[in-house]
Amino acid sequence: MKFALMGMNIMTLGDVIIMASKNRFERWFFEGLKARSQETHQVKAPWYKVMCLTGVDYFSSLGYQPGIAFLAAGILSPIATLIVILVTLFGLIPLYSRVAKASPHGQGSISMLENLLPSWFGKALILVLLGFAATDFIITITLSAADATAHVAQNPFVGSYVQSRELLTIFILAMLGAIFLKGFREAIGVSVALVVLYLLCNCVVVVRASMELFSHPQSLELWFKNVTVSHGNIWAAIGISMILFPKLALGMSGFETGVAVMPLVEGSPDDTKDNPHGRIENTHKLLTAAAIIMAVLLLFSSVLTTVLIPAEQFKPGGAANGRALAFLAHEYLGGQFGTIYDISTILILWFAGASAMAGLLNLVPRYLPRYGMAPDWSRAQRPLVLFFTCVSFLVTWMFKADVDAQAGAYATGVLVLFASAALAVALSVKNEGISKKILFWSILLVFIYTTIANMIERPEGLHIASFFIAAIIFVSLISRSLRSLELRLDSVHLDSEATSIIQDMMKREGSICLLARRPGGTDYSKKEAATRRIHKLTLSEAHFIFLEVELSDPSEFAEDCLDVQGRIVDGHCVLYCQSPAIPNAIAAVLLHLRDKTQALPRAYFGWTEGSPLSYVFKYIFLGEGETAPVTREVLRIAEPDPLKRPEVIVG
Repeated sequence: MKFALMGMNIMTLGDVIIMASKNRFERWFFEGLKARSQETHQVKAPWYKVMCLTGVDYFSSLGYQPGIAFLAAGILSPIATLIVILVTLFGLIPLYSRVAKASPHGQGSISMLENLLPSWFGKALILVLLGFAATDFIITITLSAADATAHVAQNPFVGSYVQSRELLTIFILAMLGAIFLKGFREAIGVSVALVVLYLLCNCVVVVRASMELFSHPQSLELWFKNVTVSHGNIWAAIGISMILFPKLALGMSGFETGVAVMPLVEGSPDDTKDNPHGRIENTHKLLTAAAIIMAVLLLFSSVLTTVLIPAEQFKPGGAANGRALAFLAHEYLGGQFGTIYDISTILILWFAGASAMAGLLNLVPRYLPRYGMAPDWSRAQRPLVLFFTCVSFLVTWMFKADVDAQAGAYATGVLVLFASAALAVALSVKNEGISKKILFWSILLVFIYTTIANMIERPEGLHIASFFIAAIIFVSLISRSLRSLELRLDSVHLDSEATSIIQDMMKREGSICLLARRPGGTDYSKKEAATRRIHKLTLSEAHFIFLEVELSDPSEFAEDCLDVQGRIVDGHCVLYCQSPAIPNAIAAVLLHLRDKTQALPRAYFGWTEGSPLSYVFKYIFLGEGETAPVTREVLRIAEPDPLKRPEVIVG
C-alpha cells in the first residue's frame, strides 16, 4: 500500500510537471496575444536611424538589382534604370508622402482603401491586397536569402563548401525564423550598423569602378555606340526602355515598409495623436533621403556593371549572376575586400528578410483577426512565424533558390502595392485641385500599366499571389464561420439615461426583463401586448425594457466598445445601440447587466419565419438572422455555467 501511494504521488507529481511545462509553452508560444484595444509602447528614434531600418529592405536590392536589370534590358539597363529613378523621385515620393499624411500611425495604403471603400466590397479588396502584400514580403524573404546564398557560393574562399544552394537558403530562412521565435525586436541600432557598412562598401566599389571607367573612356563610348546602332537613335532606345521599365520594378521596393515603420519615427514635441505633423514631416524626409541615396547608387551601379562586366557573366551560372556589384568588388579590389563586401551584403540581405517578416507580422494581425477572418491566436507572433517560415521553405524549393526566377513574383507584389497606394491617394484627392488630380491619376495609370505589363511578362508572380489570395479567402471564410459565435466585444458602456433606466428598474422590480425589438416604428405597446399574451405575463410579473440593436456595417467583426443609449419613447423605456452582429450585441448587453446589477436578466424574443439555412448565411455575413437561438448560443459559449447565464425566452 505504501509503495502504491508513493507511485501515485510520483505519477501525480509527473502530471503536474507535464501540465506546468505545457502551460509555460502555451504562454510562451502565444505571447503577445492582447486585447484589441490594448496598445503597445514603441520606442522612437530620429528619422535617419529609422531610414536604416526600412533601408535594409530598400538598399539591399542593390545586391541583385543590377544583374536582374541587365538580364531584363541588356545594354539598355542604364536608361531603363534612369526611368525607374525618375518614377521613384517624381511619382513614389509624392505618392507615399500623401499615404504617410493619411496614415501616420503606420496603417499604410491598405488602411486608406479600407476607409474609402467600406463594407464587404472594401473587405474583399483588402483580402486581395493582403494576398499581394504577402507575395511581396514572402518573396522579399526568399529572394534575399537566395541572393545571400549566391554571394556565399560565389565567394572564392568558401564557395567550394556550398553543396546545395537550396539547403543553404533554407538554413538561412530557418535561422531567421528561429530569431523571431525567440522574440525578435527590430533593433534600429543593428540596422544602422548594417546599412552604414553596406553603403560604405558600395561607395568604395562604385568609386573604384568609376576610376576604371574613366581610365578607359572608350568602354563608355562603345556602349553608347552599341545602343544607338542597335536601336537606330537614342530616342528609340529611350522609348524601348520605357516599355522595359516594368521589368526593373525591383529597384523601387521599400516604400510600403517606410510607411509601416512611421510609429518609430520621432516627431515634434507638440505632436498629438490626431495630428502628428512632426512625425509626418520627418517621414517625408526619410522617404526622400532613402530615394535619393538609392537613385545615385542605382544609376552608377547600372552604368558600371553594364559597361564593365561581360554580358555572359550575367547569365545563370555566371560570376555576376545575382551579384553584379560583388563581381566588381572582387575584380577591382581583390578577394579580401570582395569578401568584406560579400559579408556586408549577406548580412543586409538576411536583415532584409527580417524586415519583411516584421512587416508580415505587423500586417496580418492588423486586419484578419479584426475581420474575424483568422483565428484569434493569429494576433500572436510565434504561430505566424512558424507558418510564414514554412511557406518560405516551400517557395524556396519551388524556385530552387534562384534569384532571377523570383524577380517576377517580387515585382508583382511590389507593383500591386504601389498601384493600390496610387488608387487610395487618387480617390482621396477628389475634392482637391485639378493639378493634384492630374498628378495622382497619372501616377495611378503608370502603375496600372506597369503592373499589368509585369504580370503578362512574368506570370509566375500572379500565380504565387493567386495562391496567397485563395488561401487567405478560404481561411477567412472558415474562420468567420467558426468565430461567428464569439462575443466579439471588449466592453459595454451605458450612457447616463440608460444607467438611470436600469437603476430605476432594479429599485422598483429587483430584476431586469428585456424585450428585443427591431428598430423602427412606434408599435411598442403592440409588441409588449403580443409578448404578454404569448407568455401569459401580467404587468406585475414583468416590466419590460425594450432593447433595440440597429445593424451597422456587417462586414466588421469585432468592436472595442458597445455604446448603449437610453431613451423614453411614449412612456416606454428603450435601450438602443448599433452593432455589426445583432445577437452578439444582445448577449453582451445581457452579460453586462448581469455583472452590473448582480442579478440574472431575462430577454424575450419572438420566432423568425424563414429557412434556417438562409438565416445561418445571413448571420455570418450580414449580422442578423434567427436572433434568439444564436443569442443563447453566444451566451452559452461566453458563460459555461448555466446558473450564471442570462435567460433567453422565445415565444
